Amino acid sequence: MTDIKKNIVLRARLAFLPVFLFCIAIAVKILRIQIHESEKWEKIANEKLIRYQVVKATRGNIYSDNGSLLATSIPFYRLCMDPSRAKDEVFRSGIDSLCLLLSQFYKDKTKEEYYRKINEARRENKEYIILNKTPINYQTKKMMEKWPLVREGKYGGGIIFEKTETRFRPFAYLAMRTIGFINENNTGAGLEYSYNKYLAGRDGQALFMKMAGNNWRPIHDHNEILPEQGVDIQTTIDINIQDVAESSLHNHLLKHDADYGCVVLMEVHTGEIKAIANLGKTEKGTYAENYNYAIGNHGLTEPGSTFKLASLLALFEDSDIKLTDTVFAHWGKYKYFDRVMTDANPNGYGKLTVKEAFEKSSNIAVSKLVYEHFHNSPKKFIKYIRDMGIATPIEFQMHGEAIPYIKDPSDKTWSGVTLPWMSIGYELKMTPLNTLAFYNAIANDGKMIQPMIVKEVRRADKVLEKFSTQVLVDKICSDRSLQMAQEMLEGVVERGTAKNINNAIYKIAGKTGTAQIIKNGSYTKSYYTSFVGYFPANRPKYSCIVAIYNPKGFSQYGADVAAPVFKEIADKLYAVDLELHQPMSLRQISQNKILPFIQGGYYKDIHYLCDALGVANYLKETSSEGEWVSSSAQDNAAILSYLPIQKSTVPDATGMTLRDALYLLENMGLKVHPVGRGRVYAQSLTPGSRFNNGSTITLYLK
Repeated sequence: MTDIKKNIVLRARLAFLPVFLFCIAIAVKILRIQIHESEKWEKIANEKLIRYQVVKATRGNIYSDNGSLLATSIPFYRLCMDPSRAKDEVFRSGIDSLCLLLSQFYKDKTKEEYYRKINEARRENKEYIILNKTPINYQTKKMMEKWPLVREGKYGGGIIFEKTETRFRPFAYLAMRTIGFINENNTGAGLEYSYNKYLAGRDGQALFMKMAGNNWRPIHDHNEILPEQGVDIQTTIDINIQDVAESSLHNHLLKHDADYGCVVLMEVHTGEIKAIANLGKTEKGTYAENYNYAIGNHGLTEPGSTFKLASLLALFEDSDIKLTDTVFAHWGKYKYFDRVMTDANPNGYGKLTVKEAFEKSSNIAVSKLVYEHFHNSPKKFIKYIRDMGIATPIEFQMHGEAIPYIKDPSDKTWSGVTLPWMSIGYELKMTPLNTLAFYNAIANDGKMIQPMIVKEVRRADKVLEKFSTQVLVDKICSDRSLQMAQEMLEGVVERGTAKNINNAIYKIAGKTGTAQIIKNGSYTKSYYTSFVGYFPANRPKYSCIVAIYNPKGFSQYGADVAAPVFKEIADKLYAVDLELHQPMSLRQISQNKILPFIQGGYYKDIHYLCDALGVANYLKETSSEGEWVSSSAQDNAAILSYLPIQKSTVPDATGMTLRDALYLLENMGLKVHPVGRGRVYAQSLTPGSRFNNGSTITLYLK
């Protein structure tokens, strides 16, 4: 019995021996494969055919104030293939159709050329080839995924879509420099560069293998570090206002053949920048957003007459001078030591009040007022200037802010003529944004706030960081000085150097600036022109600066070059922003419900309509001659009065239909710019005032 058991065990062991030997053989083979693979990867690593590479994170978006996309990253794909992965049956059944579709789509190779390229790579057991380098979008990728081989997926058909990303601006060149860019070496400009730490996210890392043609294929393994997408930023930019600012600036740069210019418009109380346009002339003679002149060093210039406000504020703060006090401005020339100061009017202004001196922008009058008071204590003058916040960088939210330069009496270049020339905006440098922040403080009851362009940093709907309005100077001057400054700025537009942009609809307060440009240490006949101010003057909502560098031609003053840009932007904002409109008093309508309300127009039309409706109507001046009348109600009748129409004198078009107003005004030689719909309720040129042939009149309708 024992022998029988032994025989059974022995036979069982002998029966299991082949299985055991087979398992050992398999294990040896696997070990050899692993050793071979290890040697292969070691060889690849030694030959630098494999390495870790950065996998770029998807960049965050940049939004406007209302959520419109200003910049976003759009995925694109490059079509590649691992021919060795495709299964034989799948490859044979789909290669012909795939090559035909590739040829028809890309149109760079024939079907046969694609077939030969893929087949050769498969025979040579290549693991990676680029079928075409042309990037395709996501929609095209989805379409291609229905093609033969492609639809089998990466492992079944061997097709690989390599993802790349391209930065896309939905509004093309609008605010291009403000949005900015970022280079591969992390240099750049604008918001893309300034907020790169938020937008860039965190890059990942993956293993890549070098393939033929110096191409690198990702090797997906467990050691991958996935990228973390960047977060979004929301700006204060209003796309519609930005468009208006850029268009107006571009048109006037072309008109004056200027070198460059900029516009910045911001809300008075919040400091939010709603538009920032920068245009410079290119080598081709066109204009492009090639530099941020509003904040950068190239825009750091002698401001000229816009600085006179700061000079007079210092004088108001240190004396009891009044706007009605007088100063003798001489007759166009005045000498300080060895230098002669001139006024724009070569014949001079003679005796002026302080207010008139500012309104007419008399260099001699303003410099005399400042020099006579501060020439023995120039440090006190500079202290007032610094206390106003003008000499300090505003620490703007974007990189590249230039530092203002305000000369000090301790400076070795300070001389006897420095104070008078500084008082009118020379021998110091400021950026347009510095100047705007100062004038905005005047509109904001003396509080200087920091201009801002980014409101929030967020991931989807979650706000990660919120930026609020920051106060730079609580009060730049006393209430007395502030009131005088506001009165002077309104006077500049009503009676002074900027009266060409005055209008009857809303009030503008501001100051023109014209400064000679220094080249090679000498003043030239080229000018830096500007206009800075706010509107509506009685309840300011927006402040704005326009600066245009080196205009050519006859017009080279701020009033003629920069101020019209300001007016165009203000007009368009006034037309669309109902908050700027003052409530209109209701018309007093007669208690007689039978008599309809009748407005002015063409006499024959009014007379015909009244007769047709059975409304009594009478001409007030039966002996007068004319075609256009105004209307008023009296004793259940319409009383019609002839409108005085004189050559080169602006008529009163209020109450007229647009058709009537166009006929009347354009026949008189005026260019009509209508705003709104309905009847004319206001006009930009005052009735009875003189005009030149070809002048533009804006009609406001409702």
